[in-house]
Amino acid sequence: MAGTSDAVSIISKLAEYEDLEIIATTTTSYGGDIALSAGADEIVVGRLDVKEIAKLLDVNGIDVLVDATHPFASEASINAIKASHKSGIKYIRYERRSIKIPDHVIEVSSFQEAGIMAKKIMGKNLNARMMHLAGVTTLNDITKTIDPKLIVARILPMVLSIKKCLKIGISSDNIIAMQGTFSKEFNKALMKEYAIGVVVTKESGERGGTHSKIAAAAELEIPLIIVKRPIIPEMESESVFKDIDQLLKDIVSLFEN
Repeated sequence: MAGTSDAVSIISKLAEYEDLEIIATTTTSYGGDIALSAGADEIVVGRLDVKEIAKLLDVNGIDVLVDATHPFASEASINAIKASHKSGIKYIRYERRSIKIPDHVIEVSSFQEAGIMAKKIMGKNLNARMMHLAGVTTLNDITKTIDPKLIVARILPMVLSIKKCLKIGISSDNIIAMQGTFSKEFNKALMKEYAIGVVVTKESGERGGTHSKIAAAAELEIPLIIVKRPIIPEMESESVFKDIDQLLKDIVSLFEN
């Protein structure tokens, strides 16, 4: 189960083993194209529930399911665990390493809580704007307390994402559609250009560019709110790796035995 830069690395290394057939699932066709270019033999695009994942595993005779979805894609991970159990196959999770959050950063447990905190920081400043660096799917929770017209959202350059922003009420000149992990200096430039008063992001790890976002906001003395990763109780009894090479060794050992 792909859709992250971590998954691309895992797929490209697994593809070196000629006897392995790799089917990658992604939520977007863009992610699917990247998975194919990394070495996947086949892709399945779309959000899958437990039954759909289990059917995919059974029909294709899958031996191992590697969950390399985003740390915040908790529903996808839970569905993958349940489907693996249902199909009686091995589930392996690749968990992107967390980073140490500096003391000056405001940590919250949900995006709704982030919206409430951001509103307090913005206060009565009618010109204050919030920069959202946490993906389009989390915007609904933010707009429960923050006027969409005050939100600057950096999102993936996809038609569906842009349409969702517009539907929510974010103005077109406040939508930044870009793909990638950006430097501290680039993040600073955007924050200055849009006169940002508070930043909301999520703990996506080093590969998610969290450090550069924190550093940019700190140098500009802009308060930054970070949403902590969700805790998934179902993951406690599963095989979880934070090192790709160790994960690969575990997978290969299954086939050698």
